[in-house]
Amino acid sequence: MATRLVQGGHKVVGFARSKESVEAAVKNGAEGASSLEEAIKKLSSSPKIVWVMVPSGKTTTETIEHAASLLNKGDIIIDGGNSNYKETIAHAEMLANKGIDFVDCGTSGGIWGLAEGYSLMIGGKKNVTEKLNPIFETLAPAKDLGWGRVGPHGAGHYVKMIHNGIEYGMMQAFAEGFGILKGKKEFELDLAQVSHIWQHGSVVRSWLLDLAANALDEDTELKDIKPWVADSGEGRWTVFESIDLDVPAPVITLALQMRFASRDEENYPARMLAALRNQFGGHAIKKSE
Repeated sequence: MATRLVQGGHKVVGFARSKESVEAAVKNGAEGASSLEEAIKKLSSSPKIVWVMVPSGKTTTETIEHAASLLNKGDIIIDGGNSNYKETIAHAEMLANKGIDFVDCGTSGGIWGLAEGYSLMIGGKKNVTEKLNPIFETLAPAKDLGWGRVGPHGAGHYVKMIHNGIEYGMMQAFAEGFGILKGKKEFELDLAQVSHIWQHGSVVRSWLLDLAANALDEDTELKDIKPWVADSGEGRWTVFESIDLDVPAPVITLALQMRFASRDEENYPARMLAALRNQFGGHAIKKSE
């Protein structure tokens, strides 16, 4: 993608803390830099455009503040990470006081985005985002597909937050469904075969199903994968938002809770449940080894 931008007459400069990441960007057509200062200094366009894509929270805030100290009025910072939309609005206000324009861009596509294109949900002033259209058109699946300005500052990250909340629920449903299929031992179901059948004509066909099929093709038992599932924040924020807005979201909420459950190797609540069943009904309990 960087190569396409360079060929279009735009210089792309890449900086990351990892030397390997910078080298990868150079291989894709960007010019490398060893510091944020050097990266911004190498930008010759006006306005200068800085795309920030780092972990949400303190790291994003510090990076935006650092970049802002190196920029001039009229320059633009894009936050392409998964920031909390409330922090995004605060970042926009902080930068506005410095005369620097800000755009939030919720970005979906993961490791497949380089080949398939990224889904981009954009927030910010319309006259500012329009200046950036060549960038979005380059990163998106197509010039007129998979991206768009959805509203003012914060709207891009808000829409991406809800997108990820939906993703939690869909992933949990696939996980549970395949778990039930696997549990029906007497049918000796080939789960990889089932996933490929569903990929064509089925109402549940989707990119997530395609990814499930890939995983099952590699190892139907998934024996090398630890049942430990992380969450990067957006699911939690979606649940909080549903509470604030009095909008029920039981599926997304439960999907988030199931991720918490996957990490609890101690699982004290389950131990308590077993103890209670034993206390009131004399049900057998399994002792820890």
